[in-house]
Amino acid sequence: MLNRAYVEITNVCNLACSFCPGTARPRRFMPAAEFRTVAGKLRRHTDYLYLHVMGEPLLHPALAEILSIAGELGFRVCLTTNGTLLPRAGEILLGAPALHKVSVSLHSFEGNGRRDDLAAYLDGVLSFCRPAAEKGVICALRLWNEGGENRRNGEIEEYLSDRCGVDAAALPVDPSGNRTLADHLYLESAEKFDWPDPSAPERHTQFCHALRRQVAVLCDGTVVPCCLDGEGNIPLGNLFEAELDEILASPRARAMERGFAARRPVEELCRRCGYATRFNR
Repeated sequence: MLNRAYVEITNVCNLACSFCPGTARPRRFMPAAEFRTVAGKLRRHTDYLYLHVMGEPLLHPALAEILSIAGELGFRVCLTTNGTLLPRAGEILLGAPALHKVSVSLHSFEGNGRRDDLAAYLDGVLSFCRPAAEKGVICALRLWNEGGENRRNGEIEEYLSDRCGVDAAALPVDPSGNRTLADHLYLESAEKFDWPDPSAPERHTQFCHALRRQVAVLCDGTVVPCCLDGEGNIPLGNLFEAELDEILASPRARAMERGFAARRPVEELCRRCGYATRFNR
């Protein structure tokens, strides 16, 4: 049983963040009927669907139908968004019983060099997160930019402190770097990480949870080991053509599992992943 499966319902985004490599793959929105096929094949492997790899999931025109399908199948749904579309899509999300967690990448504001109103952006984020958290949906406000573009983090913390009635800077930090702003509402801090890049130098990666705890499915059905293979550099199969058991039993997938177990990753891309180095600790 996997902890989670990532399903990329679209690889299209409305922003171009400096910390995100984007993708050169053809722009695509996974039709709701295809999502039903993919989700159905994943159902006995996990209870949690994460609706992102690349792209902004709130752009999907069939988001309400996709969330409904996930609910019919008994999934708990998580998604990551840059937050800019929450005022528009918030009603759809709040009306979806399957929604379990929403992570908002607040660092996307500075990552786009935006000069518009930071308070208006954060107001839009909190206009969704407050009622969502009251319903029991986990809302994680991310500042994953330590060591990167983070000059406005102080302003963001001050805003959240004022609107949530807490002193964010003085809140206790758990081992994962998270602070509790309110019930089900958290502020997450983390280091900026480098996405895996075939042209980057090796990073001494030793281990990863790919294929042990997670898999990802790109918007064309391609199965890849994890949510950071945004270009599909390690295609293991396609869920429109095979079952997940068959894909995970392929020689390439098995070799990856053995390599991680021995702390000697076999894939070039995995040895060049800045995120996986944190598993060396």
